[in-house]
Amino acid sequence: MTTDLEPVDSFRDRARRWLKENLPPTTQTYTGADHDEVWDRARELQRILSDGGFAGICFPKAYGGQGLTAAHQQAFTEESLGYEMPLVLNVPTLAICAATLLELGTEEQKRTHLTAVLRGEEILAQFLSEPRGGSDLAGLTTRADRDGAEWILNGSKIWSSGAYAADYGLCLARTDWDVPKHNGLTLFLVPVAAPGVTIQRIKQVTGSTEFCQEFFDDVRLPADAVIGEVGDGWAAASRLLNHERAAMGGTSPYTSGQRPHLGAEATTLVDLARATGRLDDQRVRADIGAARAMIVVRNQLIAHVSHAIGTGALPPAAGSIVRLFSAENALLQTDSAVTIAGAAAVTGDPDGPGIGQLGIDYLFRNAWSLAGGSTEMARNIISERVLGMPREHAADRDVPFNKVERGR
Repeated sequence: MTTDLEPVDSFRDRARRWLKENLPPTTQTYTGADHDEVWDRARELQRILSDGGFAGICFPKAYGGQGLTAAHQQAFTEESLGYEMPLVLNVPTLAICAATLLELGTEEQKRTHLTAVLRGEEILAQFLSEPRGGSDLAGLTTRADRDGAEWILNGSKIWSSGAYAADYGLCLARTDWDVPKHNGLTLFLVPVAAPGVTIQRIKQVTGSTEFCQEFFDDVRLPADAVIGEVGDGWAAASRLLNHERAAMGGTSPYTSGQRPHLGAEATTLVDLARATGRLDDQRVRADIGAARAMIVVRNQLIAHVSHAIGTGALPPAAGSIVRLFSAENALLQTDSAVTIAGAAAVTGDPDGPGIGQLGIDYLFRNAWSLAGGSTEMARNIISERVLGMPREHAADRDVPFNKVERGR
């Protein structure tokens, strides 16, 4: 098959030169964003990428992207690691929300919002989880009721990363209570600044306030706020969740720069062992070797699963394999770092050689078993949707949602 796409090697060389000329070098790592200036800088950097022709490498040209392949994206990511990048926009804006809009949005939605996202003019969040919903997303009770040509949204969502800085949120709401829970949902694009939307930031044990809770009180939405089809929200949410798992597992083709921080990398462990005077300890060296082996396996697994999904050899649900492995790897890397650092993990200088930060990383470690869906959910998805094992029993299956017994 012939193609007029720029060869990957040529693209890499061009990207290397452009990055050197247009972006400042940095040693930044992604640790979330709690301050407006971080988001403002991310918007600025995204605009620079767009003007330079390196924004949305795998998004179509019609919507402001470059129309290239995952191999081009990987080349750019590798070249960009030493430069300041809008990392905070990777998840959920680009890899999850924009990717979902690309699949399910109307032509007008895509031309309006994807173009704005890739130019750094819009930030997107996801409004899925609910305060009492647990892992049963389909059991949500946030509702959207028709009022003529409009919808009226009421309810609450929680654990929304960066919602306070977002312009729009992809919100899953119940639009039909007379059908089973999976059948009565619709996905909406909600303007965060709309009347009736209230956002509260949540302070975590690490001190971060990036997570938010949203309250919707008679929020009016136009008919064209629907993403996909009315009543087909579970299919839309399933596509979104596939993108979320790909983002957390590292298989998404829509992110640039460093992946989200998933525990200390092996080079960091070497530096840590050297800083604490333990590099000659045989047990420490063995732990570093085991950690390094896990990272090699993770990277190979990402490449293998990404290729298999791209060719159709594996279903999109196979992204849960990498998501699960990445969570297990994050726990190992974090635990290894704390073991090597010893008491310095909690008593070291926070601005020192990665020592003081380790205690905070350890407090956050279990979040990697929940982000992008829990590891228990990943195991269920792998067993049912990849391996074809029987589904577990659900007492509310095929029962109209208004007949399902729920707590107060």
